[in-house]
Amino acid sequence: MMDGATATLRKRALSVDTTAAAAAAIALWSNKQKQAADGGVAVAAEEEEEPVSPTGRLFREPSFRCHIVSVFGLGAPVDLPALRAGVAATLARHPRFCSVQVLNEYEKDARPKWVRTAVNLDDHIIVPELDPAATSAAPEKALEDYVSSLSARPMDHSRPLWELHVLDFPTAEAAAAVALRVHHSVGDGVSMLSLFMACTRSAADPGALPALPPARRRAVRPRRPLSSSSSAAGRALGALAALAVWAFSLLVLAWHTVVDVVRFFATATSLVGDAPTVLKGAEGTEFEPRRFVNRTLSLDDIKYVKNAMSCTVNDVLLGITSAALSRYYFRRTGESESRSVTVRSAVLVNLRPTPGIQALASMMESSKDNGARWGNKLGYMLIPFHLAKHDDPVEYVRTAARVARRKKSSMESVFTFWSGDMVLKLFGIKAAAALCYGMFVNTTLSFSNMVGPTEQVLFCGNPIVYIAPGTYGHPHALTIHYQSYMNTVKLVLSVDEARFPDCHQLLDDFAESLRLIRKAASGETRSGDARCCF
Repeated sequence: MMDGATATLRKRALSVDTTAAAAAAIALWSNKQKQAADGGVAVAAEEEEEPVSPTGRLFREPSFRCHIVSVFGLGAPVDLPALRAGVAATLARHPRFCSVQVLNEYEKDARPKWVRTAVNLDDHIIVPELDPAATSAAPEKALEDYVSSLSARPMDHSRPLWELHVLDFPTAEAAAAVALRVHHSVGDGVSMLSLFMACTRSAADPGALPALPPARRRAVRPRRPLSSSSSAAGRALGALAALAVWAFSLLVLAWHTVVDVVRFFATATSLVGDAPTVLKGAEGTEFEPRRFVNRTLSLDDIKYVKNAMSCTVNDVLLGITSAALSRYYFRRTGESESRSVTVRSAVLVNLRPTPGIQALASMMESSKDNGARWGNKLGYMLIPFHLAKHDDPVEYVRTAARVARRKKSSMESVFTFWSGDMVLKLFGIKAAAALCYGMFVNTTLSFSNMVGPTEQVLFCGNPIVYIAPGTYGHPHALTIHYQSYMNTVKLVLSVDEARFPDCHQLLDDFAESLRLIRKAASGETRSGDARCCF
């Protein structure tokens, strides 16, 4: 729990920063505005300032002080001078990482802007003094406790909104770790991962940027060549059939979109909401500190299930999540296993094209905006999780695959972003924040997954052995995040510890659910092979 002073700091609305670097940035910005108003030329104004995006403004609201905390396990002890030099040459040169948010209170309808400022690495690279006895006796707990404590510490808004914490002691998985904490208004999770990857190099070729998995493309069915004997009537009939299929699929897409958007707004306006369960947070949970716990899962096992079930990796992750939450729910409540419960997850969908790591690397080299898309452009999607006990564990994956297919036949995330943007423009940031807050408090949890490099990468010359990102500051007591890297998937839970005192047991439920689904999927494969023999 936080003490009273800390809680007050976290709930306080942001004001114009007037100290240190922020004061200098405000003075510079004001001088440029005056120079432009007097008919002069604002030198490099476009490069020095940029409006905070609508979603970034949302993250300034008291109920959405969202931050991203990413832990990177390292394969060797930290070389602090090399780390400082590497950060100075990469992260600290990115426009968002060397800017502060400025709001001119004297301007009518003023909106916050990003304004460049000087970066003092001593303010951003933090080496905490930890008890050597604690880090030696229980290093995993010491790491978990320190990273979790970051959620109870306010961030200084007079400086660029990021910190890199150096935790130079070994654990079972890594020789050391660094924790990057960034205010969510700086960028969304996909952008932040892409940026960090642009700061790394391939372990196999230290001069090259890391390789990311290719974008998944929809398979195109080859067209059957028309024979010379095909009649004009036959070709016309085929064209009409194709047109009918296209028109029907368009109608289905439109219908599903309308249904999903209506459900979304019914949820956001509190007309519909998830029932209180052991998984749902209490009022004000967004102000409570979070505990970050993680577990490493086998990507090979997940892909085995994917291939056996002829589905996607995302379907398997949704199925594992449904199975784990079912185990946890029925154990905690002791309710009849014949009962079925549905809880919903709010999924934030990145609608901005992912910036390429080459473009981001070039941006940091020049310290200028090179046109790479950056920031927050997020739509929302509500995903149901059906909690039940199934005799066949792969039934969780089958159900998840059906839900995923249904959601793919909808433009819910596009329309929720568009409608939220319209509410912002017509009624202001407070109305948009209230709508978004209603969506979170009337659902149960947050869910996301991201794809990382397929090869090992180096950060400032140090090999990364795992990536474990998490978030806090939004009105959910449970956030589930999957992050792939090399041949593993890191499961990260961000929990309100008052609601989930047994969060490590919940981690065990995820690991056991994957084991049972993998075992059942192997039987599914054998039975399928046997059927093929008859």
